[in-house]
Amino acid sequence: MQQEIHIAIIGGGPSGLFMYKRLIEQDIAGLKISIFESRKQLGAGMPYSYEGATAEHITNVSDHEIPPLVTSIEEYVQSLSETMLKAYGIDADDFNRYKVVPRLLFGRYLSEQFILLKRLADDRGIETKVYLSSQVSDIIDLENQNQVKVVVGSTDTYSVDKVIICTGHKWPTRYEGNVEHYFESPYPPSKLALKTNHTVGIRGASLTAIDAIRTLARHNGTFERNDKGELIYQIDTGSENFKILLHTRSGLLPAIRFHQEEPFLAHSLLISEEELMLNRLENEGFVSLDFLFERNFKSQFKVKDPDFYAIIEKLSLEDFVETVLSLRGQKDPFEGFREEYQQSLNSIRKEKSIYWKELLAALSFTLNYPAKYMSAEDMLRLKKVLMPLISIVIAFVPQGSSRELLALHDAGRLDLINVGDGSHLEPGEHCGANYFYSDEKGEVLKTHYKTFVDCVGQQALGFEDFPFKSLVDNGSISPAYLRFRSVDRAKAELLAGNDHMFVASDGAIFLQVPGIKIDDRFRLVDQRGSSNHRIFMMAVPYIGGYNPDYSGLDFCASTSSIIAQQIAEGG
Repeated sequence: MQQEIHIAIIGGGPSGLFMYKRLIEQDIAGLKISIFESRKQLGAGMPYSYEGATAEHITNVSDHEIPPLVTSIEEYVQSLSETMLKAYGIDADDFNRYKVVPRLLFGRYLSEQFILLKRLADDRGIETKVYLSSQVSDIIDLENQNQVKVVVGSTDTYSVDKVIICTGHKWPTRYEGNVEHYFESPYPPSKLALKTNHTVGIRGASLTAIDAIRTLARHNGTFERNDKGELIYQIDTGSENFKILLHTRSGLLPAIRFHQEEPFLAHSLLISEEELMLNRLENEGFVSLDFLFERNFKSQFKVKDPDFYAIIEKLSLEDFVETVLSLRGQKDPFEGFREEYQQSLNSIRKEKSIYWKELLAALSFTLNYPAKYMSAEDMLRLKKVLMPLISIVIAFVPQGSSRELLALHDAGRLDLINVGDGSHLEPGEHCGANYFYSDEKGEVLKTHYKTFVDCVGQQALGFEDFPFKSLVDNGSISPAYLRFRSVDRAKAELLAGNDHMFVASDGAIFLQVPGIKIDDRFRLVDQRGSSNHRIFMMAVPYIGGYNPDYSGLDFCASTSSIIAQQIAEGG
């Protein structure tokens, strides 16, 4: 008799969708899948449902850049009715695989992909049960029985052989709801349907901030075309004093979408386990960040762009980042943004990539797998030096959003202030927030905003934020940490006030990083240091310490492939 293997996928958003696809592809004998989704819709998750988008929000990736599912977006668009196309503002005759779509439409597309995958699973004899509006409240590892119990709500329980946690984005709140017009994220965007007659403060200038900008702008004015066909912004009566002020540590706006010749470039740069092991043997057991920067970024220009390679050949990681940021910082942020917008249009029109940006995005992706083997020093360098540049360059702001930001700025309704690294935010006593930062003379300034939106994006959550308490209580999970290579550097961090450190019994000093510990196959690692072959972790906010670039559909596709292969091999 064929033995059954019952797998539960916790979360039916984009991560769960790719996980479902990979499991079906593995052709595992006796496979049975249960999907638990807290929402009423599969596929869309938070970003592509009304929890994360409204009509004005668009994707920052095109069909060309999305890992394959069952059908393409281009095929999906061609199948829609005229009424549906009109509702989403799409001209099917002028649509191709390089164009972005509204996020809500993309959510519908992902939901349809789930349906198509379900049919494929049925054809292959794979039983699938879907539990919508089912909030998983706990996961209990029954080690002695080699089973896992999934608890839904307060009473319903389901026993399975393996669990894959794909719960997606999480936006914790501390003050929102108690302090009027203080928002700790812009989601759901419906809460920002505000008519204001004052300056709105926003922390950050990422895609998350642009989501807030697009919504706030539409509730205080309109975007129109002038006689020259240029996009302009007209303020509404009653919102004459409306303005948005962005606060950023770098004083820069994010980069704009361009044509990508190799949207899956990162996959060709992934490091083999053998090469990784060799580098660790040469570096006292650590993977060198400088090695990764040289291998997956600098050396790639030798053939592709030798002129650029000649410029960067002798630059260290720090020198390269400083050079790029200083070049951008020499210009007014919006004028630089305007120039970059024209460059992006030229890139798309000529179908020619801005290769260094494409390669930097690929570098960011390829850092995920080896990051858990870095020294604490290199992880701190990565977070302090490289990630700020990466977060700007790989934002890939869509052209439509770029035009709106420039129109708002030209109308005097959007501006940016550089608050540096030492700024901090406090909720207002009754409403909004107070922002503290130092000016060029070092004087601390305080500005109160009646309305404030924190838009720093999805943050990596800590060990203490893990939602399934039974796994915490029985030691099934452990905090993520990295060892310092140098005692002197560890002491310097302690003296600088870093309280995320501890000393092991053998005297080694460790840095605790966000989230929980996982192995190379995304299995939980318990407090004994053993991998759990029953529970896999794909919920990105809780693995950010070991996966510094943990967002995006590429990450969903690659991670799900690793997990499915591990399950197919019996592990």
